[in-house]
Amino acid sequence: MNLGMITESFTQDRRDWLGSEHGTDAALSVTLDVSKFTAGTHYPDGYLKSGIPLGKITATGKYGLYDDAASDGRQTCVGFLFTSVEVVTRRGATLSSAVGSMLVHCFIREAKLPVAVDAAGKTDLGARVIFI
Repeated sequence: MNLGMITESFTQDRRDWLGSEHGTDAALSVTLDVSKFTAGTHYPDGYLKSGIPLGKITATGKYGLYDDAASDGRQTCVGFLFTSVEVVTRRGATLSSAVGSMLVHCFIREAKLPVAVDAAGKTDLGARVIFI
């Protein structure tokens, strides 16, 4: 039994990148490959930020950071991480995989995204995602 004091911190999920609630009722459950994200950039506080553009890794079916220069499937942007996801435990261990939700049809405030999406990524998303 542990009778010592345990400190737990929480993060506030910023969703100001969303242009409206449109599409948020149909988020998909996805498994994220945490190794495809950078700790100091994408989860500096232990949580992957919502609004990160995602690509699907062909070999595993997991999702990682969209990267047009990748050759593992992530070169196709398929959606955006809807909610922040904890990827570093209280004891400091980084998870290899985590489950999150992905938006595939929505309005996006492009200037508010935590990671920019290039022209190729916007083309991949087509009319499913409208940038405002």
